Amino acid sequence: MNSIILRAGARLLVAILLVFSVFMLLRGHNVPGGGFIGGLLGAVGFIVYAISCGTAEAREALRYPPENIALVGLGASLLSGLVSMVFGDDPFTGQWLFLGATEDDKGLPLSTVLIFDIGVYLVVMGAILALVFALEEEV
Repeated sequence: MNSIILRAGARLLVAILLVFSVFMLLRGHNVPGGGFIGGLLGAVGFIVYAISCGTAEAREALRYPPENIALVGLGASLLSGLVSMVFGDDPFTGQWLFLGATEDDKGLPLSTVLIFDIGVYLVVMGAILALVFALEEEV
């Protein structure tokens, strides 16, 4: 499409959608949301950009091939599931690390659940973008 208004609006909308997708990713541990919905929102941002500026420019803005993004996410999810086996637990059992923990403060909790959600985020975003970009390049 060759609309200046659409291009300008799409750039703003992409930024808003990507920030909101990260918010949904990080919010998903205690309330609804998480990697899946965050990945969908991130993919929608790049799809809007692809519609307004073209698939080649959207691929350039993404910086990495979507297939590689999906593979990295799949590896991160698998790795987070296997970490618990190192500690003698069942696979995909959540493990926590508390950074800066003292007697009075619990510290910053980091968990394998977060790594799993980030992996799901990357898999969903990469897979959706790979499909959409392939379909749009054919048309």
